[in-house]
Amino acid sequence: MDLSFLKPLYRRPGPFVSVYAELLRPAEDAAKAAELRWRALRADLCAQDAASAALAAADRAVAGALRDRRTGGLAVFAAADGSARVEALDVAPPAPVARAAPLPHVVPFLAARGERIPYLVAVVDRRGGEIDCVSAAGLRRRIDVPGEPPPRGASGRDRDEARAQRSAETVWRGNARRVGRALDRAARRHRAEAVVVAGDVRARTAVLEEVSDGVLSRTVESDRGSGPGLDSDVARVLELKAAERVFSVAERFERELARGERAVAGLPATVAAVRDGRVASLLLDDPDAPARLWVGPEPDQIAATRDELLRRGVPDPVEDRADAALVRGVAATDGELVVLPSDGPNAELGVGAVLRYPDPS
Repeated sequence: MDLSFLKPLYRRPGPFVSVYAELLRPAEDAAKAAELRWRALRADLCAQDAASAALAAADRAVAGALRDRRTGGLAVFAAADGSARVEALDVAPPAPVARAAPLPHVVPFLAARGERIPYLVAVVDRRGGEIDCVSAAGLRRRIDVPGEPPPRGASGRDRDEARAQRSAETVWRGNARRVGRALDRAARRHRAEAVVVAGDVRARTAVLEEVSDGVLSRTVESDRGSGPGLDSDVARVLELKAAERVFSVAERFERELARGERAVAGLPATVAAVRDGRVASLLLDDPDAPARLWVGPEPDQIAATRDELLRRGVPDPVEDRADAALVRGVAATDGELVVLPSDGPNAELGVGAVLRYPDPS
């Protein structure tokens, strides 16, 4: 997954407070129960000597979420400058987490967020169509493609009826051409990795005859016109595309590792590649792995030991989770993160990376 959306968070100064919780739950005395849950998490943070400004920022973020009556899972990342970032979780965390540390504890959030696929959903009929464009960040834009209205009915004579039918077919084909071309442009502009075309079956067929082969290869049809049924079809398509993307990176990792040049496995080799800015894709198989690393204030200041960073001129190294340090380093150099499935062929990898280029040394 693309990590660039985390860059503003990493520009904030540490130490950080990271919280994962389901504060508000349906069917209970919500306000009182949420207050008690936050009080317990806050006490945990105080016991960890959380920075006062970060703790105050978390207080404000949680208060805002409770005021807005946000139910479901919540992730809060609060920095030492008093800023905070709040993210909704699609699924509530299995257990609450309250952590004070030099870096934000983002990997559980990223693992829950999963791969985000830019996609289009087009609902078409013989009069035109609507195209919803959704970016990897979840930003939505709708494109309306109005077509020409159908011609008026014939007078009843056979010749007039045939002429009207030919005229209607010409209009419908023209409308399909407009929608198909708009779909092609939108797919290129938004770099859509999946396209779902729904609506009238004849209109779908006519539209798909007008799109390029590249867009057609990414397109799935749906018989649903709108509503929950279409949403369910779209969700299935996105789930499949996300799995294909993970499989593709894992397959490339295995291939490059066998060649011995553009992939590394294990923590020491991955740390060196992150430090050098060579990582195109960071692979993690266990978001809860306990490994630790030493870090400095800059993303490339990362090492297995404190002494190593001191030798590199980092004055005050601090220790943190390895996954937090690696993700920060990869985000800074525009790499991506791939969380491997626990039942996949790379399940025992631990950590590894696909590289932009081999080690030049």
